[in-house]
Amino acid sequence: MKDKLWHIVSGSLVPAWLAAAVILTLLHRQVPSSGWLLVHLLLLGGVSTAILIWSQHFADTLLRRKALGHHFSLGLRLSMHTVGAIALMTGMVIGWYPLVLVGGILVGLNALAHAAVIVGQTHGAMPGRFAPLVRYYVVSAVMLAGGVTLGILMARLDGGGEAYERLFIGHLALNLLGWVGLTVIGTVALLWPTVLHTRVEGATVAAGRTLTVLVGGLGLQLVGCLADLRLVVAFGVLVYLVALGRVLGEGLGHLRKAPAVTFAAWSLGVAQIWFALCTLGFGLQVALAPSWTAAAAGVETLVPYFAIGFAAQILLGALSYLVPVVLGGGPAALKATAAELDRGGLFRVAVVNGALALSLLPVSSTLTVALSMLIVVTLASFLVLFTRALRVNRRVRALPLVRVAPGERPVPGDRPRSTGRMLAAASALLLTVTVGIVIDPASVGLSTVSTQAAGSSAVGALAITGQTTTVAVDMVGTRFVPDRIEVPVGDELVITLTNGDDMVHNLVLESGLVSGSLDPGAAETVHVGVIGASVAGWCSIAGHRLLGMEISIVAVGADSAGADSAAHSGHGSATTGASAADDLDALAEPDAAFRARDATLEPAPLATTHRRTLVVRNVETEVAPGVTQMLWTFNGTAPGPTLRGTVGDVFEITLVNEGTLGHSIDFHAGDIAPDSVMRTIAPGESLVYTFTATRSGIWLYHCSTMPMSVHIANGMFGSVIIDPPGLAAVDREYLLVQSELYLGAQGGEVDAAKVATQFPDVVVFNGYANQYAARPLKAKAGETVRVWVLAAGPNVGSAFHVVGGQFSTVYKEGDYLLKDGGRTGTGGSQVLDLAVAQGGFVELSFTQPGHYPFVSHVMSDAEKGARGIFEVLP
Repeated sequence: MKDKLWHIVSGSLVPAWLAAAVILTLLHRQVPSSGWLLVHLLLLGGVSTAILIWSQHFADTLLRRKALGHHFSLGLRLSMHTVGAIALMTGMVIGWYPLVLVGGILVGLNALAHAAVIVGQTHGAMPGRFAPLVRYYVVSAVMLAGGVTLGILMARLDGGGEAYERLFIGHLALNLLGWVGLTVIGTVALLWPTVLHTRVEGATVAAGRTLTVLVGGLGLQLVGCLADLRLVVAFGVLVYLVALGRVLGEGLGHLRKAPAVTFAAWSLGVAQIWFALCTLGFGLQVALAPSWTAAAAGVETLVPYFAIGFAAQILLGALSYLVPVVLGGGPAALKATAAELDRGGLFRVAVVNGALALSLLPVSSTLTVALSMLIVVTLASFLVLFTRALRVNRRVRALPLVRVAPGERPVPGDRPRSTGRMLAAASALLLTVTVGIVIDPASVGLSTVSTQAAGSSAVGALAITGQTTTVAVDMVGTRFVPDRIEVPVGDELVITLTNGDDMVHNLVLESGLVSGSLDPGAAETVHVGVIGASVAGWCSIAGHRLLGMEISIVAVGADSAGADSAAHSGHGSATTGASAADDLDALAEPDAAFRARDATLEPAPLATTHRRTLVVRNVETEVAPGVTQMLWTFNGTAPGPTLRGTVGDVFEITLVNEGTLGHSIDFHAGDIAPDSVMRTIAPGESLVYTFTATRSGIWLYHCSTMPMSVHIANGMFGSVIIDPPGLAAVDREYLLVQSELYLGAQGGEVDAAKVATQFPDVVVFNGYANQYAARPLKAKAGETVRVWVLAAGPNVGSAFHVVGGQFSTVYKEGDYLLKDGGRTGTGGSQVLDLAVAQGGFVELSFTQPGHYPFVSHVMSDAEKGARGIFEVLP
């Protein structure tokens, strides 16, 4: 394959990864783990592929010797990396660890192979003053192998404990500062002056001992993470920054000689600034955080800026300069290709970096999304320009060569002024901010809209007084104070709304007006409009209305019957709009790709101290075939992670709230004063809950923020199993957590009014209706099977029964009701009866192969989804 065609084919991999990232951005709500996947499509996909291609290209150039196997060798490495990256990402998305392991091993081994190829290439190479720069590519590849190893270990830990957080910080350090950072430093040392058209006098700073210092800093970071020494990690970042500062200082000297005038130069320049700032932020987060969990949470907020501000802009800047050079075709083709990739360069750089800077401000989530979309669209324009550049290069190369006499060469004109392009970028940013404010005016303290209240159709017939009634309403203790407002008919009503509570609230009127969500301490002026009739209002945050957070606006002078009915209309009613319950089908089967939650219960770990991080996240989850709800979860699942230990074990649980409401946690397994550890924490906050297991049994944990029923019903619960002493070994052990769902709209949150009725739409084991009927639990004839059962509620207990089976052992609420047939030796049990929040286990053996249904013998609950099957093999 010719060089040009090879570069086109191999180089197309990078735009393909970028296109996949753009598509995912548009479809992220339909894809699980979309945030994680988006970062890895960019960094593990596009950026890493580009590094493999261009580091080999630069090594060939600097060493003046081609690698063994040349294109064939690099093609194999690119193929291996691509397959490994796809396998790893797929495994993470579908939650299948073996695929993650295989993909990670492929990526890591390929990185080591890449390093080995370049090392082999150095033997017998022609010496050159910049040849030492290839060492950056060797060391960075080793860093990628180490970073992938830490990532595999993280996936195995499944998001729990300080060990996970330390691995996470080490993973980021090796991958971002090591794999990407070292490659960029070694490349930009020569690429930057080349793009600026300045001379490199002597050897660069990077070609000296800088790499040794950088590697030393990374080594300290890794040691600090593994040895549980956060200050050592921070010191390692400082060492890294010192070396990075020398390289950036040299780059600044080149910029003084020749200012940046192309997209490639602007993009490379701002990327280096983001790199320095993000690295500094990385060190500060680790040094100043009170714990590894807080440090990891802080560092995680920097990842988008590492990915977009640094990595994406470095990638696009480098490609914009290198693609025309590699495609070649003569001066005319090179110039035309470069001009195509340079289109709107200053505008694109200004928009992306302006939007990134604005996103650092404390703006609303709506405005953050708008800015993110602007960044994605602007970056995605490179894909269009890249396609156009390929066509332009091909077209110009086909033109006949025209020789121009020296005296006839056109005089280069002045470059277009930058003022217009900067104004255009500022206009784009202003428009985006304006759209974000219009969509969510409360984000900047503005009211939603001015509108008429109830009876608006009659306003035209009223005598509008022209007067304004202004009322101050405080929200405190899940109450509106005052909760009754009297307004003369015809007056305009303005409510000064202040949230004096410790949780988020809003105001919804039955007329359709909705205020913005107010954080604790926030205030908003709500223009209700001209009052034509009485109107009821409430807080629509899930469950708050049930706690009595209602308000009445009484129209003085209106028809008394109408006023009374309006003031009390809707009290305690269900959420308006279609319910997902309408889409329930008791006979529906999940699709072929459905994976039931693994009910297998792992043995208690040998460790006596259990550290785990539980992160509250809002996750849209399928709970029955074709039915989804926006659940509030611990670590993304409902039920949350299962904890297991023995009497005397210590559990150190870090709760991190990444949801949209205040949440808390209550461990029934802990004998501890609830005042501090069970307090409600706001979004973005965390707390550490430590307890010692003093008694055995299966215990419920759940969110205890009021209304507790609503928080539990929307997914915030899990189990802690403390093994009783002398617990016998069995052949198989399963855990079933029964709970119920009160469905709101498709993709919406729980219907709080339904929760109060205590009549659920769905009753489930382990979060999904009938999942073990579609994917039966396995056993073999003659095996002893232990089934732990917990009734999480919030309102319905369980009567666990196995059709065709008999329990030889029943353990409930901390003691055996029956053990090995009891005192008679022949005793048996048919049901484990549990009230809400109770739990226990049963043991049984299946004498014959077959299919044994298990249910809650509250049969209407079984018919609502609380059933499954044991598939017993010979």
